[in-house]
Amino acid sequence: MTQIKIFLGGDVMTGRGIDQILPHPSEPFIPEFYLNDAREYVKLAEQANGSIPAPVSFSYIWGDALEEWERKAPDVKLINLETSITTSKDYWQGKGINYRMNPENIPCLTAAKIDCFSLANNHVLDWGYSGLAETITTLKTAQIKTAGAGLNQQSAKTPAIIEVKGKGRAIVFSFGVTTSGIPVSWAADQDKPGVNLLPDLSRQTVQDIHKQVEQVKQTGDVVVASIHWGGNWGYEIPLEQIEFAHQLIDHAGIDLIHGHSSHHVQGIEIYRDRLIIYGCGDLINDYEGISGYEAFRDDLGLMYFATLDCSTGKLVNLAMIPTQIKLFRLQVASTLDLLWLKALLNREGSRFATEVQWDHNKTLTLEKRLKISS
Repeated sequence: MTQIKIFLGGDVMTGRGIDQILPHPSEPFIPEFYLNDAREYVKLAEQANGSIPAPVSFSYIWGDALEEWERKAPDVKLINLETSITTSKDYWQGKGINYRMNPENIPCLTAAKIDCFSLANNHVLDWGYSGLAETITTLKTAQIKTAGAGLNQQSAKTPAIIEVKGKGRAIVFSFGVTTSGIPVSWAADQDKPGVNLLPDLSRQTVQDIHKQVEQVKQTGDVVVASIHWGGNWGYEIPLEQIEFAHQLIDHAGIDLIHGHSSHHVQGIEIYRDRLIIYGCGDLINDYEGISGYEAFRDDLGLMYFATLDCSTGKLVNLAMIPTQIKLFRLQVASTLDLLWLKALLNREGSRFATEVQWDHNKTLTLEKRLKISS
């Protein structure tokens, strides 16, 4: 059996405070309601956890993740990039939060050797259409594949195709949903740049996606739907999202669903032997020191390593490394925090009859329980 291992990461925000500690910080002005200087986010993090040795190396933010990637050796790495990479000053008026990273800091992304960035999200157009164009050009120049945004509708819908030597291909479609905060006006059109925004989660939308998948999927391909949907906070997963995820697997040829938008980890499902991650949680952000949502522990996250059977698309194994963001750097979570995440995943997974086990090292694994009728 030929298998492919895919690393899945949640939202990565390398703008604002994180951009300020990198070797080439952008102009610190940010058009926010409460703060207008990105350096203030660095100060908040330092007040909470200590000094950050800025300027840091380009690889600094990945911390322990670099060793975990080396140890787990995934064939493909996929994350959702929620930052515009641009020098544009044409920020989207009235949006409230506008993430931007200086293109000269692109080595912080290449240091992680990410294969593909999902761009259908609510921050890729934070600095206007010129910012989107520069983001796409910068990533292309860095030889990083993207999906979910483009200079017109056709390019925004085009999936990323990653060849894995000796195994096959991973095909990544990136979709955005307005429930994640993506403005309707951001949708790409025939002659208009933007994101691949789904009109709804109807059966017609599933059929449209099926047609797109049919055009590219070949025998042995694994197809991923990377979807930015739902709110930032809360564990309840709307029935509409669950039904849509099931239909993508049943009727559209999708093998794995990589959901994101929630700033914290949500429940995980195995449906017809396919993996559905409804909300990955953030992988990297600059929220340290910001109060208000401590109960959700958005400082904690997971590195997801999904192994799939190339011939069927079925999940073989899901291993997860718990992480914590501290001083704008990823580190392996403590045993206490690992157990907190384990309890969370089991609580939220009960709806889907999934549970996680701990190997008493630093890895959680997902299992599916049989549902017992009463």
